[in-house]
Amino acid sequence: MDFVYPQANLIAGVDEVGRGPLVGAVVTAAVILDPTKPIAGLMDSKKLTEKRREALYLEIKEKALCWSLGRAEREEIDQLNILHATMLAMQRAVEGLALIPDYVLIDGNRCPALAMPAQAVIKGDNLVAEISAASILAKVTRDREMAELDKQFPDYGFAKHKGYPTALHLEKLASLGATEHHRKSFAPVKRALGLG
Repeated sequence: MDFVYPQANLIAGVDEVGRGPLVGAVVTAAVILDPTKPIAGLMDSKKLTEKRREALYLEIKEKALCWSLGRAEREEIDQLNILHATMLAMQRAVEGLALIPDYVLIDGNRCPALAMPAQAVIKGDNLVAEISAASILAKVTRDREMAELDKQFPDYGFAKHKGYPTALHLEKLASLGATEHHRKSFAPVKRALGLG
């Protein structure tokens, strides 16, 4: 499927990282790239090595016309549910941009309510450079937060699994219980807290 860019001057790409994990915030990014400063190698952040993501993260921040991060914290995820919290975090990323985009392209199959026209693009992080750039900023930011959390709670393995419900994480959750950073509305955490 070929993606056709909308006719617009300033296009922002938006992506999120952290819908699936059991711990921490959902992090979003919005990026408006500078057509005069192309960035080679942009693609879905999950398909890049950590080293390549880190290098692109710095290049995007340096070359983009503007970029912004948005987030919804664990409490908001538990209160709203993960879908609504993700939409809220995407709105925050777009609203945080220093330039107002003419059009917003969002990875996935739905758009948050925004003040400008927007379009959801399935597999957008592979098709749209702006969304790829947003996915890289969001992933590096969230991965760094998980590495920090790992220092506070070294027994859980957050630096390894980034909060996703891996066998290791579920085992640690069962034996050690939940931290205050765990999403209490997610089934494995509920079970660990004796609520599920």
